Amino acid sequence: MRLHTATWGDGGRVALLVHGLMADHRTWHEVGPVLADRGYRVVAVDLRGHGRSGRGGYAPELFAEDLAETLPAGAELALGHSLGALALALVVERLRPSRVVYSEPAWRLGGPHGTLDPAAFALFKRAPRFLVRSFRPDWDAERVTEETRALEAWDEKTAHALSSYRMMDHTPKAPLVPSLVQLSDPSTLVSSEMREEMVCRGFEVRTVPGASHTIHRDHLDEFLRSLTGWL
Repeated sequence: MRLHTATWGDGGRVALLVHGLMADHRTWHEVGPVLADRGYRVVAVDLRGHGRSGRGGYAPELFAEDLAETLPAGAELALGHSLGALALALVVERLRPSRVVYSEPAWRLGGPHGTLDPAAFALFKRAPRFLVRSFRPDWDAERVTEETRALEAWDEKTAHALSSYRMMDHTPKAPLVPSLVQLSDPSTLVSSEMREEMVCRGFEVRTVPGASHTIHRDHLDEFLRSLTGWL
């Protein structure tokens, strides 16, 4: 499937951005311009079932195949968040970016113990504005509206489909290109034991204490500081 994309900048280097479950390219509305100012042409996708991209079957491998179909190979930087980090890891051998950042990767969709069920996130479709307000009481009306629009454009069948993969471990055996794993601390998806295992496998791991799962959206300054030397 060819995915819908959004771009920022026209620099000589290419950066690829892949969002997580329930979001779309709009989640990068602050990150995209920052990278563009640093000389990148930034390409952000809407994964299948999200934003303006098509609908269809949903599985980790299908999300990955879409990235290979849509994105250019050989980018300077590829950055994936959560589900996007899972899809990116499955296709990194084909895309071969110079370096990769996996932010809060959902390599184990069910979390460290398999108790997190992606299907539960389908609840956000039933009362999106109320739920966004309850989880983010500090957001202004414009930000709540943007988040609600992303939820309205999301096909909740993705969450139900991913539920069947929650016990699978997609953690790469080793990084194929220089790779950074960025984690909130504590993380709902990656335990301290898993973090140590990632280091043993050759990943650089950095944490952002006190950050939420969506580090780039809710803690932009800390997100950027954590990526020093990788952008």
